Amino acid sequence: MAAGRDDFVIALRSAFLKKKDKQKFSLFSLILLSIIVIILSNINFRPIQLVKIGINEIIYRSSFIISRPENYIKKLNLSIKNHLKIVENFKDVKLELENLKQEKITNTFLKSENEKLRNLINENINSDEILAKVLIDRESPFLKSIILNKGTKDNVKMGMAIIDGVYLVGQIIEVNYTNSRALLLSDLNSKIPSVLAPQNIQAVVSGIGKDYGIIEHTKDDIEKDLNKIDSIIYTSGLGGLFKPGIPIGKIYNNSGNKVEFFSDFTQLNYIKITSFNIGGKN
Repeated sequence: MAAGRDDFVIALRSAFLKKKDKQKFSLFSLILLSIIVIILSNINFRPIQLVKIGINEIIYRSSFIISRPENYIKKLNLSIKNHLKIVENFKDVKLELENLKQEKITNTFLKSENEKLRNLINENINSDEILAKVLIDRESPFLKSIILNKGTKDNVKMGMAIIDGVYLVGQIIEVNYTNSRALLLSDLNSKIPSVLAPQNIQAVVSGIGKDYGIIEHTKDDIEKDLNKIDSIIYTSGLGGLFKPGIPIGKIYNNSGNKVEFFSDFTQLNYIKITSFNIGGKN
């Protein structure tokens, strides 16, 4: 019995040893085959080249097939992102379009109101202009005036406005037959009823004998309003002295009540003497 058991163990060991020898032979065979394939491929052995091409085709096709789901997912993700971006841009453009429509409506309304105000201001107002040359500048610490080459023979009258381009620079205070004298806005005695825009505040611009003026009188306390934004000053037309809407100067932000005149009074050569009639009356 013991002898039979030993024979079985010996037979089992022999089988495993044979199997191990077979594995070693198989590994050796693969290494040898690989070397042969490499050598044959280097010498451009045609069958080996065909095999390599076939293997490459299989690998490339397999890679392409395997990568298709991944590429599809990437494209789908990119398409979704682009779609969401387009939707977001559409919302922004739609909102901007609505804002532009509202601005257009507002601008149309403001334009209509502006035309109504212009028609109201200019209604029944007729103006005449006389071109004049500045002959003499008369300056003193308090008196700022100019002598012009137009007088009564040219229909110049007391109180007419003096315009430099489109800006008010003064008014006629003395008229002779061939010449006249105009008081500049910078003169200490100059007081011009005005309106401040965009605040729409009534005020009086006064000269102080320097190259700028001040807001001396206002209907309301505007000190805090003047320090917020720049203000443009126009003639108001009150008192019938001047046509309303003639630009005078500007008050810059945080400059208090200081008025910077639009015209440089030291550079006046030619000016316009302007009169206007209201309702056809002088």
